[in-house]
Amino acid sequence: MAQFNFIFKKLSYIILKFAFSLHNILGPGLLESAYEGAFCVELSQAGIPFERQKVYPLYYKGEYIGAYIADLVVDNRIIVELKSVAKLTDVMAAQLINYLKLSHIQVGYLMNFNSVSLEWKRFVNQEKGV
Repeated sequence: MAQFNFIFKKLSYIILKFAFSLHNILGPGLLESAYEGAFCVELSQAGIPFERQKVYPLYYKGEYIGAYIADLVVDNRIIVELKSVAKLTDVMAAQLINYLKLSHIQVGYLMNFNSVSLEWKRFVNQEKGV
């Protein structure tokens, strides 16, 4: 039987716990920035290092062409991309996957707070050398 290695299990559990907690307290229907701010409060109070609106430069053929901005990078190990939309889409998932590739971070969570129940998906960067 193959053994499954759950990357950053403890930190992932904490992030999900915070997400469910703030969704229960704030409910659906707020702007993405409100959930992001609440997430920052939770992380700060727990003493977990994070960066808000972290910029990752994008290059094409060696030339800078722009940047991606991740909502939250938690402990330089997990990207949390927050949404307040009717439904998560494949384009939103692709956005997070690109953030993981650009940042060389292994784990990312895509979370939607604009529904009765928190909607979330976990992604793992499978690129070699990460």
